[in-house]
Amino acid sequence: MCNLGSINLADHIQDGRLDDVRLKKTVTTAMRMLDNVIDINFYTIPEARCSNLRHRPVGLGLMGFQDALHMLRIAVASDAAVAFADTSMEAISYHAISASCDLAAERGRYPSFEGSLWSQGILPIDSIDYVADARGGVAMDRTSTLDWAALRGRVTSVGMRNSNVMAIAPTATISNICGVVQSIEPAYQNLYVKSNMSGDFTVVNDHLVRDLKARGLWDEVMVNDLKYFDGSVGAIDRIPDDLKALYATAFEIDSRWLVEAAARRQKWIDQAQSLNLYIANPSGKKLDALYRQAWSLGLKTTYYLRSRSATHVEKSTLKGTDGKLNAVSPVALTAPGPDLPSAMACSIDNTDCEACQ
Repeated sequence: MCNLGSINLADHIQDGRLDDVRLKKTVTTAMRMLDNVIDINFYTIPEARCSNLRHRPVGLGLMGFQDALHMLRIAVASDAAVAFADTSMEAISYHAISASCDLAAERGRYPSFEGSLWSQGILPIDSIDYVADARGGVAMDRTSTLDWAALRGRVTSVGMRNSNVMAIAPTATISNICGVVQSIEPAYQNLYVKSNMSGDFTVVNDHLVRDLKARGLWDEVMVNDLKYFDGSVGAIDRIPDDLKALYATAFEIDSRWLVEAAARRQKWIDQAQSLNLYIANPSGKKLDALYRQAWSLGLKTTYYLRSRSATHVEKSTLKGTDGKLNAVSPVALTAPGPDLPSAMACSIDNTDCEACQ
């Protein structure tokens, strides 16, 4: 059973910092709402209802992490972004566990609490030892800033209302509704069209638009440049380097930074996180290095591995491109690959196709 909810992290940035008072209030409210869902939900099979009522698991996550970085003027591929991933998730974890403990005092512990890791005073930060033992050690940073010893004692004595508390899930649709980047993802593109059953929607990075307007760079030429380069700012000469770093898109960022940030979050999460990795031109060597890094840093899991498509949408609506129509396309900017024979298309009439044997 998935009883999930996500905090809009961008909505908790005030005066250039994470507003912990506001965050605590949001997390406390969210935990109560998720716990209520377990009782009032409609269950299609009795086994699901029995499991939910016995263990009362919920998964509180987040979205808008990239937007929060934009508001803090932090590039995602930086030590500062990794540090913010650590401190923001620590605060969410602390308040979520504390809220579940408060609910246990008010409503009672979940029935299977006795014998659990919670009952033994083992919090997510402590459970990393189990991962380290299984893998022969992990190179995870275990620094903390909050009073976990006091919370650990309270959990042991009072108990927990929920067997699981945190899980960072994908938030594609609700993030679009809220106008933020999904989950813990970097922005896929600064300008693109999203399609779903409700229709086609143009998604624009509002932070980038505001910055470009503030510097007098937002005009028809800039709009068409963004269209031509598929929402990437890296190839647009007019955009300053600081904005190129701040608004680098998913495939322009070394995924090792995403793994580093995820590892710093992992120590605070009792479940796991849906971590997508982006590699424009994947190879065995790159994948081996990336997944070995995730393993050695103590990540429990990753989610999808995404690569670029071989073709791009025709730029048929461009005008006023300042000569960009004759420029080299983003695909051509990458190093050329080896000459390969034309691929054989899959056909039901081809009895020699190994994939169909």
